[in-house]
Amino acid sequence: MNTSLDIKITKTATSKIEQCDFDNLKFGAQFTDHMLVCEYENGRWSEPEIKPYAPVTLDPSARIFHYGQAIFEGMKAYKDEQNQVWLFRPDENFRRFNKSAVRLAMPEISEEIFIGGLKALVRTDEQWVKKGLGNSLYIRPFMIATQSGVIASPSEKFLFCIILSPAKSYYSGKIKVKIADYYSRAANGGIGAAKAAGNYAAQFYPTRLAQEEGYNQVIWTDDATHTKLEEAGTMNVFFRIDDTLHTAPVSDRILDGVTRKSLIDLAKHLGINVKVEPVEVERILEAAKNGSLKEIFGAGTAAVINQVEGFAYKNDYYQLPEMADEDAFALQLKEGLTRIQNKLSDDVFGWTVQV
Repeated sequence: MNTSLDIKITKTATSKIEQCDFDNLKFGAQFTDHMLVCEYENGRWSEPEIKPYAPVTLDPSARIFHYGQAIFEGMKAYKDEQNQVWLFRPDENFRRFNKSAVRLAMPEISEEIFIGGLKALVRTDEQWVKKGLGNSLYIRPFMIATQSGVIASPSEKFLFCIILSPAKSYYSGKIKVKIADYYSRAANGGIGAAKAAGNYAAQFYPTRLAQEEGYNQVIWTDDATHTKLEEAGTMNVFFRIDDTLHTAPVSDRILDGVTRKSLIDLAKHLGINVKVEPVEVERILEAAKNGSLKEIFGAGTAAVINQVEGFAYKNDYYQLPEMADEDAFALQLKEGLTRIQNKLSDDVFGWTVQV
């Protein structure tokens, strides 16, 4: 990767790190001392800069507020036992970021700025990365439209920014989910495959309705027939029937998750049978009834893996069977992946990149 970057760095006068309780972190609520900013205007990106974390000032008519041109990525950095900091598959996030940019009529960004700037920022705030399984530094690159004016057309000015947040596991314990039979996350020809801010805004209302019924998240179904299972909340989703893992293929409606594709490769490496094909609601219901449905779990950068204890569909609830930890594919895969990310196991895939 071309990540060589000579970047201007303005250090904060006073670090906030002493105010951070690393043992009691709420995901995404605490941010490090610095951020990276880079502006796009007149058809080109400016030189990126690292400066103290601070509010961004925008005109009230900026296009982001009115037409929603906003994309982001979610990544993590890890510190090994030798105090070296590592990224996990940043090339995948870089490619997906630009894919999202193209879909939302936004300018692509160079590998030098995205990866090089990211590495420089993580090095600047390296003391915020703590060692140990479960500890990480969450990385949020994002781009927003900043041109003033409420004409309904693509912006010609943009802000690219990266912010960092110390993190522990996003979820704790197993969750209950509800399979959607009316609301959809995305549609064919839409922006479901892009990591666009609007995708998440559209999920909040149906998720709130499910939470009011006692569920944590929604498993989304396809927009046309509501017969195919697609994602779980903000995560990709896997189903274990007997000893085979099933997950839907990526499409216009399904995000090409980095954790998802890593788990598929890791599962195959561990000898687990994986089928990437459409997952029908009726098949999962049948498997739940006959006892062959062993596990459901979500997969994403923030959570890594989140186990499901049971799910509802229409007026029925299905409890998944209790399983010893050593027999659960979800826990085997989570341990295998997190050990690679934290450099506690050999990275036979070449996924980790030193900062």
